Amino acid sequence: MEEPDPRLRLLLAAADPGLLDGTVRAARARSTQVGELPEAEVRRHVRALVEGVVASLATGGEPDPAVLEAAGRLGSDRARQGVPVAALLDGFQAGREYLLRRLIGEGRRRGVSDGVLLDGLTTIDGMTTALVHRMVHAHRTAELEMAQTTRESHAQLLRRLLHGEPTPRPAPLEPATAYHFVVSDVSDPAVASRLEGPLTEAGRGLAALVDGRMVALVARLPDLPADAPLMVAAPPRRPAEVAPLYSLARRALAAGAHAGLRGLRHLGDLALLTAADGEPELGRLLAGSLLGALDPDDPFHRELAETALAYLDHGSRIDPAAAALHVHGNTVKYRLRRLRDLTGGPPATASVADTAHWWWALRTWLSISSR
Repeated sequence: MEEPDPRLRLLLAAADPGLLDGTVRAARARSTQVGELPEAEVRRHVRALVEGVVASLATGGEPDPAVLEAAGRLGSDRARQGVPVAALLDGFQAGREYLLRRLIGEGRRRGVSDGVLLDGLTTIDGMTTALVHRMVHAHRTAELEMAQTTRESHAQLLRRLLHGEPTPRPAPLEPATAYHFVVSDVSDPAVASRLEGPLTEAGRGLAALVDGRMVALVARLPDLPADAPLMVAAPPRRPAEVAPLYSLARRALAAGAHAGLRGLRHLGDLALLTAADGEPELGRLLAGSLLGALDPDDPFHRELAETALAYLDHGSRIDPAAAALHVHGNTVKYRLRRLRDLTGGPPATASVADTAHWWWALRTWLSISSR
């Protein structure tokens, strides 16, 4: 390609206040977010880029390292100022269009040939493409760095709160506001990142990986699908009061996982399950005393125990238990009679304590007999 005519550089000289002012106005007018920045801030970057373009024209259009560096600073600064990459590109494109119109108008006024102008436009277009790539890369890099920094600060805050360390100003959480503590066994950062939005979009809150698992403090509990990973939610507490719930919620999480539960579960609803899971010796004692007549190697006896446990899990009601087991209601009644013949229970009418003991014994016996 023919070397650009020296007059092109003169047309784009950054010393020309009209050129610089017009480019700044064009960028601020096209992009609302850029227009909200101080004019001096926009001018600082525009001057660096225009000077770089002018300098690059002297070398046949290869972007000078200094102008690439200036483009990178522009992208990085706009990311840290909260200007989206789309708004950044809108402002840059408006400035580019102004430069090209100015180049064409001044070139024709001064008698520069169309061929030389075309060469100049092609050269500038190639340079601006390289600058856009550098800006976008720097913008995205800065966004990732900020997200990582913010995520790490949130994780540190949650870690201090859950471990009971003094945190007098838990920003961005409000010290006087009560939050639900939510814990899960999700440890994959990618999965945790996908869950962070649903957990916090219902209201103000934080979510992060702490001690290798996804935890959150949220103002309101979200609606999650039933097949979501198991999460245990504690009643709302102020940030300084959540530490005692951490160990308890993790125990409930382990108990729920052993039971094959999924989705968001309230800590209180898992109270009996958590207590039973934490005292395996008591469970074996109950299983031995109440279900000693059952043979772990007999498949029919296992069916009897599974039916009785489903019956108790569904409020001692025949039809819901039958639906859960995919059998007829009469089958449930028959199996309960056979179990009572062998073991004496569970009684059709029993105290709360007796019902809990039978539920605990059946659950323990089934877990032992499946090994």
